[in-house]
Amino acid sequence: MPSEAHNKQDLKRLNKLMCQYEKPFIQFAYSYIENMEAAEDYVLESFMEYWENRHRVNNDENVNIPAYIIAVIKHKCLNHLRHEMNHVKVSEKIRNSYQWELNLQINSLESCEPKELFVSEIHEIVEQALEKLPSDTRYIFYLSRFENKSRKEIAQVMNMSVKGVEYHIAKTLRLLQLKLKDYLF
Repeated sequence: MPSEAHNKQDLKRLNKLMCQYEKPFIQFAYSYIENMEAAEDYVLESFMEYWENRHRVNNDENVNIPAYIIAVIKHKCLNHLRHEMNHVKVSEKIRNSYQWELNLQINSLESCEPKELFVSEIHEIVEQALEKLPSDTRYIFYLSRFENKSRKEIAQVMNMSVKGVEYHIAKTLRLLQLKLKDYLF
């Protein structure tokens, strides 16, 4: 067990080392990790690690104490940089995933046609409205809109006047306009 005098001698040696090497060691650490607070912490932790292992280190005549401390600082800085690298990789993966999701949303929204969202609803409403019409009116509208027959051609097929055809078409259009009022812009 070390004596009190031996501990005082170790403390003096530590104090001398800190006075002599603390600032250069901090600059060394900072030059790699570019974070002054972390550099100061790593240097202090390295001196503390030396202090905790001083008996083993001091008993080995081949050990250069400042070199021992700078090696500890180096390992702390390497761990710091590896941690930062992992953080960057994870952040990049998250950013790439978010970028992909944004691109997907943009492409989806750009290709979206609001009219297409309601096509089936509109088609169903038109079918239901046409079913409620008298059969002649429905047939005249069908010939006009789905077979592209002229009013004159429809009048001949239905054996009525062009004005009668126009009346039936107008009646159907008014009904459809009423039924589709929420879908017409």
